[in-house]
Amino acid sequence: MDILRIILAILLPPLGVFLQVGLGLHFWLNILLTILGYIPGIVHAVWIIARR
Repeated sequence: MDILRIILAILLPPLGVFLQVGLGLHFWLNILLTILGYIPGIVHAVWIIARR
């Protein structure tokens, strides 16, 4: 299941974070990072998925 979440995190970072943690602080932070730059959103999403 983590492989699927990582693939989703690369394609659409907030979706990967949402599937991992729900509508929490990390989800909204990831949306902000993705808006500011796509790569920071990907890095944050993969980090959240790999950490848990």
